[in-house]
This record gives sequence, structure tokens and C-alpha cells, in this order.
Amino acid sequence: MAAPVLTRLERILDLEEKQGWRNRGVIGGLQAMAERWSVDARAAGLDATQINVLVESMRAYGAATPTDRPTLAAQIRRAATGDYALPPPVSTAAPAVSEIPEVPAAYGDDETDDSLPAIPAGEAEQQAVETEPASSVRPVAMTGQPGLGVAYEHMDEDDELAIPPPEPTHVAQARIARQKARDRRNPRDLQARVTIISGVGETTAEQLARLGIEKVVDLLWHLPIRYDDYSQMRTIDSLRPGEQVTIIANLWEIRERKIGVNRVMVQGILGDSTGTLHATWWNRWITRQLKPGSMLRFSGKVGLYMGQKTLDNPAFEDLDEERVATGRMSPVYPLTEGVHNNRLRTLIFDALDTYAPLVEDPLPADVCEAYDLPDLPTALNQVHFPDDQAQMMRARRRLAFEELLYIQLGMQQRRATLRQEAAQPLPLGDDAFEQYVATLPFALTGAQQRVIGEMRLDLGRTVPMTRLVQGDVGSGKTAVAAAALWAAVATSAQAALLAPTQILAEQHHGSISRMLGQLVRPDGKPTRVALLTGRVTGQEREQALAGLADGSIDIAVGTTALIQEGVEFKNLGLAIVDEQHRFGVEQRGALRTRTSTQPHLLVMSATPIPRSLALTVYGDLDVSRIDEMPPGRTPIKTRRFTPAERERLYSFMRREVEAGRQAYVIYPLVEESDKLDVGAAVDEHKRLQETIFPEFNVGLLHGRMTGSEKDQVMRDFAAGRYQILVSTTVIEVGIDVPNATVMVVEDAERFGLAQLHQLRGRVGRGEHASYCALISRTEIPDVRERLEILAGTNDGFVLAEKDLELRGPGDFFGTRQSGLPNLRIAHLTDIETIAAARQAALKLLAADPMLARHPLLQRQVERFWRGHGDVN
Repeated sequence: MAAPVLTRLERILDLEEKQGWRNRGVIGGLQAMAERWSVDARAAGLDATQINVLVESMRAYGAATPTDRPTLAAQIRRAATGDYALPPPVSTAAPAVSEIPEVPAAYGDDETDDSLPAIPAGEAEQQAVETEPASSVRPVAMTGQPGLGVAYEHMDEDDELAIPPPEPTHVAQARIARQKARDRRNPRDLQARVTIISGVGETTAEQLARLGIEKVVDLLWHLPIRYDDYSQMRTIDSLRPGEQVTIIANLWEIRERKIGVNRVMVQGILGDSTGTLHATWWNRWITRQLKPGSMLRFSGKVGLYMGQKTLDNPAFEDLDEERVATGRMSPVYPLTEGVHNNRLRTLIFDALDTYAPLVEDPLPADVCEAYDLPDLPTALNQVHFPDDQAQMMRARRRLAFEELLYIQLGMQQRRATLRQEAAQPLPLGDDAFEQYVATLPFALTGAQQRVIGEMRLDLGRTVPMTRLVQGDVGSGKTAVAAAALWAAVATSAQAALLAPTQILAEQHHGSISRMLGQLVRPDGKPTRVALLTGRVTGQEREQALAGLADGSIDIAVGTTALIQEGVEFKNLGLAIVDEQHRFGVEQRGALRTRTSTQPHLLVMSATPIPRSLALTVYGDLDVSRIDEMPPGRTPIKTRRFTPAERERLYSFMRREVEAGRQAYVIYPLVEESDKLDVGAAVDEHKRLQETIFPEFNVGLLHGRMTGSEKDQVMRDFAAGRYQILVSTTVIEVGIDVPNATVMVVEDAERFGLAQLHQLRGRVGRGEHASYCALISRTEIPDVRERLEILAGTNDGFVLAEKDLELRGPGDFFGTRQSGLPNLRIAHLTDIETIAAARQAALKLLAADPMLARHPLLQRQVERFWRGHGDVN
């Protein structure tokens, strides 16, 4: 065989012989390869008659039984050398009934079932069928359906074409017998232990428990993390150097090659029906996992070496062979040690077949119809074993819609509950408002006036205000919050402001005291503002608690110490929570328990919140945006630098400091780590102080310092005693130093866009031009793109949307901290589905506020919030 196409065919036949004539030498079998091979053969100039004979022989090989295939393989080899004799008809009859092994009555009781192969979809219900004589059947090509191989042409006296059902197999019959035996022994119960599934004994149950699978229903809800779409898999001939690809190929050969004294390179030859390529691994033990003749899924980057395509250190895994043959999608699951994907796929397939029909659908039928959603059993089947991409997407949308509906229903019910209670009105009249404005050393922006107006309307009602005010760094949220605090004081009520850190609480205490300290209460006494944090102890704490209880203190500013036992207010009319994402949803209403009446609630966030999160995490709140910056704020110039450019930055920092300015240098860690190759504040502080800037005072600030130590460093930096401050992200909020003009962030790729934007906001707060330098050693395109996005805009709302898109809500600000239940399948970037779920929730609650007509749905909503997403 001289032509490459014939050489390829020869190698495939060699592989077939090694594998026992199973027709797995190429994906889909020789019959699936035939048409593609014929195209290559014609391009290579082979004789047309020879091509036709070989193609028909390959199709016949696919239709034949393993017993007949050696003869056909020999005929193919002869035809390739010039002998064009047509192959005789072959038998495709099923094995005789006597050849099917008997299934023991207790089959499936223990771990022995673990060795059973997976059952292809469609065979589960197939019973024994009559087969026609082999002489009445001959293989024919199925036109218009590439990849399906051969059909069977049954010739009767009218010469009509008929396609019989699939032949039964002993595996299918064994599975049917096991199912019947299991049904006799065990009632079908979704809450039963997973050991009820055939082949799952105690050992496997312990392994599955590590994945959170303890009951049958857990198995149904163990959802795929991705899919292998075998209809979209690339072939070797279509690969291009530089691409990151996934292919299905046979490992034709593997060998070790010694490189140097103690280094071994493992080389493999991968092949499919279109060509071959070389794979290289640098771990000699990989040969224990790779077996020549096996068909695997390989993923890696395509290279080129001496004209030959290569894959360098590709990842690999076993295949779902039935889905390869049919070109369907195959699920890939989260795994644990001892549980392989094929094994888990088989267990889930069996569980779905038996138990999916028992799953009750909590969504009303009219909701499913209105939003084109499949019922829950159908969605579960299609999300695990989809018929195609469209069915998979439809199933996942259904499950995502359900989770988002639970969020919306829970939030709206929470909102309705709050609004049923009465709050004391806190009307801020025009005269009182003008008194407040007159004390400010600056003019309010239009955005600040608009948001204050929205709050004044809310505060003047008996319905409790539940409003979120979000604004970019430096947009003036504190002035807006102070106006709300003054509304409480001006109406003889008390107010509390809850901050996430000691630093921020103290800063707010100072700011509020300066803004409101000169205003007097209706009784003529000056406004009193107290600080209550974990560091306020002894007599000072006792005086603060007594003042809150008897009403002599008007405003309490503090940390979570405000919601601890023993803190009581005489007349709390307003609660403000700053940096809301640092607290849980449960803490949002904790201040309400400090008083007998329902206070108005205002929450603030300096992290601009994407619209999708505002509709979910803050679905129980009205949202106001301060989308205008105060005059005089100069845009911060931001740029990405490589570590090689660090010396240039140091020179620039020196010039800024010599001109009387100050600078920050931020590191992701406090101390060096053996596991992370990133800069650490403690070690770098020493280097900067002793080697780079010995002529300046360099301060150090990090989270492991005590509160008093951090406070002293901050005061010294604000007073100018330190020219440069080395810090971790502890300065993300809470430091306002207008003289600081330079922010250098080391290892910037380790931070999210929202966090980097917060850090950048520590400069540019004065009259001088300010700069942010992002030092990153990464060359990963996606990471570089993220940093370039930050350099390209100072709009925090734009960055928030992009950060959510790139990193997800968990990284954005931590869904656990936000109090949002964990989502199994929904994404908080899916605005369309969120909006649909919100619309459905509002309609349901408008017609049935307590969901009394939908008890299953109401129970699921309660379980979802109580179990943080677990509604099994």
C-alpha cells in the first residue's frame, strides 16, 4: 500500500485486529469512515473501481458480526493491493437465546454490579425480537444521514424497504432483569439511600457522599459541569497550529524516549479516519494510564514540529462510546477519588430511567406554558442526556428559571412582609433640609439632590423605606446618608449607621460629626453622634449604651457591635448599612430588632452593582444611583506595566513624593507564600524602605495588625508622616487622603475589576492629577484584557457589569456573604431569564400573595432560602 490513504486503512485494520474486530478502530466504525475516506482516495488518484469496492467493503464490515469481520478485513487488504473481488453477503444475526447468560435473581445487590457496562439509550425497553434469516438481509448505505453508517434492506416479494428495531443484547436483558428484581424488592422512593441503585454498595455510597450524593434525588440533581458534543468534535485533518482543541482519536502507539540523564519524554501517535498527529508528555508515569489501541478524548494546544501536527501534554479521558457512535452530547460531571465519569454517568442514567417520573414539578403548568419551559422530569433527562444542543439549552434554561423564580418569590415576599409593618414617618421639611445644606462646605450635585429627594419621599410615609443607594468611588454617598440621618434627628428619632470595619466606622463617625454636629434637635440640644465598635469598652461603652437607651444620643455609628446583645434604642427610626455586600442578608434587618417599631432602612454600596444583581441580591429594595461625580475630581490615569518596568515606576513615585505628594503600594498577601509566587507586603516593605526609598518614610498596613496599630499607621499617613504606604487590600475602603496621587498595585491579575476600581479610588481625591499603575507578569490574553478594560474607563458601573461577566457573582462580592442562596445552574449574568422570573413572580404573588394555591412551590421557596439553594 503506497498511497497514504491506503496506509491509513492498513493501520486501522491492524488496530481492529488488536481490539478483537470490534469496529472501534475509528470513531463511528469503518462504515462512518467510508465516505470521507473515498473523498481522500479520489483526491489521491486511486482507481474509481477500487475505491467503490473498498467503500462497499468497509460498509459491509460495519454491518458484519465480529466473527465475520476477519474475513472481510482480509478482503479489504487484498482489494487495496489490486484484487477487486466483491465481498460476499455476511451474517448479522443476533446470538441465539441459549447464548444469553442467565441473570441470577439477586443480581445487583452488591458491588459486583460495578463492572457492568453502560446501557445505551434506547436499549432499556428493548425486548427479545424475532430475527429474519441472514440471507434476506444485506447492508445498504443510508442516504442523507451521514454518520449513521448502514441500515438493513429487507427484501420481501414486493421488494419493499423496511428498517427493523435494534437487536437485543445480553447486557440489555440483564439490565431489564435487574430492574424487575429491584422493583420487587424496593419501593420507588426519591428519598431512599443511593444504595437502592443497582451496583451501589456501601463503598460506592461513601465515595458518592463526598460529592453530596446520599439519596436517589441527589443523584438526579448532580448536574453536568460541561458536555462533550460528539457532533462537533474536530478531526485531525482540520486542526490548525496554535488552536486549543478537543479531538477523539485512537492511541495507535506509545513509546518512551530518553532525553538527558534523568529526563524521559513519552511520545504517542494519535489517529482518526482523517490523519495522525504526535502527542508528547513529559511525565514517564503517563504510560501507566495509556494503553495502545484505546480510543480516548484528547485536549490540548496544536503545535507543529518538522511539518507534523503535535499536541503537547494533552489531557485525556475515556469516552462514552455509544454517544460517539450516535454523535450525541455526553455529560461530564464533578467527580471525586474513586468515582470515574463513565461510572457516574451510568448510575445517573439508570436513576433517571426509574426515578425521574417520580419528581414532582413545583412550577405551575401555566407558568411553564407561558415561558416555554419543559416539565421538570423532561428537563432533568435532557440536562443529563440531551438529544442535541437546543434541547440541552432549553432544559438548562428551565432549571435556571426555577432557581431565579425562587429568588424573586423570596425577595418579593420579604419585601411585602416589611411593608405590612408600620414605621414612624420622618418627614424632612424644606426648612430643615436647607439647614443641613447650609452646613456643607460644598454644593450637592444633581445626582445627590435627586437621590435625597427620593429618600425624603420614602421617609415621609408610614411604609418602611427599603432603599439601596449605590454610587461610584467618591460620588458623595456620605453626604446623602447624612441627609437621611438628619431627617431622623429633626423629627426627634434616633438613627444608626452600620459599617463593616473599624476603620470605616471611625471615618464615618468623624464625617457625620462634622456635618451634623452643629445642627440642633427640635428640643434645642446639639446633635450627639456616638461611636460603638468592638474597641469601645469600659465606661465609654456603658455611657454610649445608656445614651442610646434613654434617647440622649441621636446617632450611633459602629460595626457589628451595634447589633449585639445589650444594645437598645429608645426610638430607632432609621438604620443605614454601608458597604452592604460585606454583610449577609440576615444582617440587613438585624438592626430592626434593636427597637419595638419598624425603622426605615437605607443600604449603601461603593461597589457599583450590575443590574442583574440589583434585581436578585437586592430584589427587596428600591434602587437609587448616584451617577454623577462632584466637580473638581480629576480622572485617574491608569496603565498596565510589566515587572521589568518597575524601576521606571519607582522613579516616577520618587518625583511625586519630592513634589509633596504621597503614594500607595498594594500587595495581595501579607507575607510570602511557598505556594504562591506573588509579592507580599511585609517583605516588600522592608525592601522598599531599606533599598529603594531609604530617604523617605515608608509605612506598613495589613489585616494582621491590631486595630490600634492600623489606626496609628493611617493617622500618620494622613498627617504626612509617611510618604509611601505599603498595604494589603485593608485600605480598599476607609482611607481618605487627598494628598495621595499614586497607586501601584502589584500582581494586579490577582484582583477583580471591582476590587481594583475600589483600590484606585483611594487616589484622585484631591486637586492634583492622580495615577494608578497595574503591575502584572501574566501573559494570559483574558487576564490582560481585563486589566486593559480597567485602564480604559473610570466608570465603575461599566466595570461592574464587565467584572460580573468575566468572574461571576461569587468572585464579584461573594454570594455567601451577600446571603444569596447558592445557585446550582442559574447565572446572575442572565438578564433575560432574571427578568422573566421576576415577571412571573410578580404575577404569581399578585394573584396569590401567600402561594396558597401552589403549596409545593411555596415549600420549595422556603427550602431554597433555608437550605441556601438545596431544594432536593
